[in-house]
Amino acid sequence: MKEKPGHQPLARDAMAYVLAGGRGSRLKELTDNRAKPAVYFGGVARIIDFALSNAINSGIRRIGVATQYKAHSLIRHMQRAWNFMRPERNESFDILPASQRIDEQHWYEGTADAVFQNLDIIAAHSPRYMVILAGDHIYKMDYELMLQQHVATGADVTIGCLVVPRKDASEFGVMAVDKDDNITSFLEKPKSPPGIPGNEDFALASMGIYVFDTRFLFDQLRRDADDPGSSRDFGKDIIPHIVTHGKAVAHRFTASCIRAAEEIEEYWRDVGTIDAYFEANLDLTDVVPKLNMYDRDWPIWTDNIVAAPAKFVHDSEGRRGQAISSLISQDCIVSGALAKRSLLFTGVKMGSYSSVEEAVILPYCNIGRGARLRRVIIDSGVRIPEGLVVGEDPEFDARRFRRTDNGVCLINKAMIERLS
Repeated sequence: MKEKPGHQPLARDAMAYVLAGGRGSRLKELTDNRAKPAVYFGGVARIIDFALSNAINSGIRRIGVATQYKAHSLIRHMQRAWNFMRPERNESFDILPASQRIDEQHWYEGTADAVFQNLDIIAAHSPRYMVILAGDHIYKMDYELMLQQHVATGADVTIGCLVVPRKDASEFGVMAVDKDDNITSFLEKPKSPPGIPGNEDFALASMGIYVFDTRFLFDQLRRDADDPGSSRDFGKDIIPHIVTHGKAVAHRFTASCIRAAEEIEEYWRDVGTIDAYFEANLDLTDVVPKLNMYDRDWPIWTDNIVAAPAKFVHDSEGRRGQAISSLISQDCIVSGALAKRSLLFTGVKMGSYSSVEEAVILPYCNIGRGARLRRVIIDSGVRIPEGLVVGEDPEFDARRFRRTDNGVCLINKAMIERLS
């Protein structure tokens, strides 16, 4: 029988383990040189900062991050932004690249294997509970509340889940549950998702967040490693086995979602496509944003860059430095230019008479004089030529850049080089 939660936060006895090795291939050129969790988001942060910030804000002080594909940018960011953990305070932050620690033939073969290969490192920290997290989603959540439910229900695994329209649930791992949210089956991307009892138009979709007692998790990972037919994946192998042979319980995001006073809905986004990434960034420009990045009670921690403030110069008709419904980061200079419903990340420079509208411009880009850009994502370090126009001729845009069906153009250095 498991103990009921006491007064001491359970997070103190937990370790967060973030799976951050995904390729992110649906983000196309944005992940040519970086893993998806390292992609910039929200003007100042990286995608992985949300899972890591949730862990810190929840009271978890032992964190491991498993990396694999194109990990240099991600590792460099974590070394700069997340180096404040102190062993003397019983804190730790372990970066765990795939390093063939089990043998010399295998990298991480799946999400479960990415944990299994580091069991000795986890054991050295002696956590009582493990919180397994995906490193590529945008949300704010208190994992302490999920830990409390896990202990109170005596579950073998507790799975974070979203309530989604049943018609959209085929893109997720979906849980069938009874009236007490005990999971009776777990299906990966089913064609006919099971509905929620009493609310059949909706389904419970997995968030890729799992809570285990550490000893139980170790036993399951060792069992799975001995199974030659396993794909070494939590969603395909570990979780279905526990649902069949143990006790799995759903934890609804509504029970632990963090919302500032003005946030009207629970916000969770998988920014795995160009369009989804674009829309989630633009969400932040709303007068009352769906996700509040200004919430001091639940901050999103990231690299504290030392840079000059943003600067706006010139004030004559047609050449006025201004931004409307936009997020302008440090070290930006808007010189006689207009940014409208856009995000300018660190170090962006806009030349006179240029304009951007509904634009996500990653760090250290330079927008040439007279350029007009609409519905674009500009990868970091790109120099936009003077007078370039994007967003007014769909066919012409599609020949030069990557254009989605929703009319969003992704532009990187190679595409600009081909223009000359």
